[in-house]
Amino acid sequence: MLVRRAAHALGLRFRLHRRDLPGTPDLVFPGRRIALFVHGCFWHRHPECRFTSTPKMRTEFWQAKFDGNVTRDARQQEELAAQGWNAVVICECETRDQDSLREILRERIIE
Repeated sequence: MLVRRAAHALGLRFRLHRRDLPGTPDLVFPGRRIALFVHGCFWHRHPECRFTSTPKMRTEFWQAKFDGNVTRDARQQEELAAQGWNAVVICECETRDQDSLREILRERIIE
C-alpha cells in the first residue's frame, strides 16, 4: 500500500496484479511497459539487508526455500524481458521512508 500511495501521489497510474504477466507483478505501468515487484527482504534475500536473516532451525529447508525464491524471481524477470517488459524491484526496506520511496519511484519508473 505504501508503494501504491507514493506512485499515485507522483501522478503515476497503474494496474494491480496482472495475472497475464509472469510473476503477477504488484503494480503494472502499461504505457511504460514496466512491471514492478515489491519484495520482502526476508523471502527474496535482499543482499546485505539487515532484514535478510536465516532461521537457526531447519537451515537446509530454509536455504532451499530462499534459493528457489531467488531462482523464480530471476526466471520471471527474464520472461518479462522476453515479452518486452522492464521488471523493477523495490525491496521492503526501501519502503520505510516515504521521501526516499518517492525518489526511488522517480528514478526507476519516471526517468
